[in-house]
Amino acid sequence: MVTMPEHHSSQRQLNSRALWYVAPQRAEIRSEPIDALQPSQVQVRTLYGALSRGTESLVWAGRVPVVEYQRMRAPFMDGEFPFPVKYGYSSVGCVEKGPAELLGKLVFSLSPHQTILNLSSESVTVLPSSVPPARAVLAANMETALNAVWDAAPGPADRIAIVGGGVVGMLVAFLCGQLPGADVTLVDINPERQKVANTLGVKFATPGQAPNECDLVVHCSGAPQGLVTALSLAGEEATVLEMSWYGDQPVTANLGGAFHSRQLRLQSSQVGHISVSRRARWNYARRLSAALALLSDPRLDVLLAPAIMFNDLPEQLPKILGPGNSILCQLIQYD
Repeated sequence: MVTMPEHHSSQRQLNSRALWYVAPQRAEIRSEPIDALQPSQVQVRTLYGALSRGTESLVWAGRVPVVEYQRMRAPFMDGEFPFPVKYGYSSVGCVEKGPAELLGKLVFSLSPHQTILNLSSESVTVLPSSVPPARAVLAANMETALNAVWDAAPGPADRIAIVGGGVVGMLVAFLCGQLPGADVTLVDINPERQKVANTLGVKFATPGQAPNECDLVVHCSGAPQGLVTALSLAGEEATVLEMSWYGDQPVTANLGGAFHSRQLRLQSSQVGHISVSRRARWNYARRLSAALALLSDPRLDVLLAPAIMFNDLPEQLPKILGPGNSILCQLIQYD
């Protein structure tokens, strides 16, 4: 007789709250029931999350192009573009139910902003003991940066410029900066980025002071003018790796001038594909595990903005995702 009331009480508590983008520049938190846990699943209570300012600002503004609706779907997204959509791909939590070997483990998943999640056991990655849960929200960005470095194939002693000091640009600079003898400069129009770049062990320059004749230039600014800057910094026969995604914004690339005579190489990079240099041996799970392990360096905490509470997201999004905001990675803390 005692177990029945407890069972019903437990059932009533199986509700989750999730952030939904419901109209241009408008979001709300919705309550939704959690389905019964399947044998192949784990139930995760979220501790921390992060906003991807580049991608989620496009989703929030309703600027995802119609032709990209399918490619832009996040792994556990609900709804349909343009609205309403439950979107996001950075979630760290604790396994509360599931296989014994995962109970109590801290895990990362490419999940939307939601308090409780039922996920397949294969879709969560256990955090290394050296990576605290708040810093682990950078895993998706680090995975993007790692894939880009594989695509670009920089070498020791290379002169490398990264144009655009957002989270991904900073992480690419951080990885390149660990190459022996590499001369790495983070290039950004915001001089406040200098302190962050120097903390991560790389140089900083504004576009007018950036080094030229670079062996590799990586563009991450998300602005067409940034691509112009990137092309201008590339040396003879160098590669310019384009990581920016512009949504529905037309971009004019300066392919006149010295572009052809210097035989520059303009290459795209996208985390949805494992770099061709690793594709035969790596899968997505191995790449994500590697990205998490690369977050062991405590210097990376400099990328995290002070946490805001999950319940405050709808009112805080205009500030976080609006133009002119200098926040790098906005940390979200759950109850």
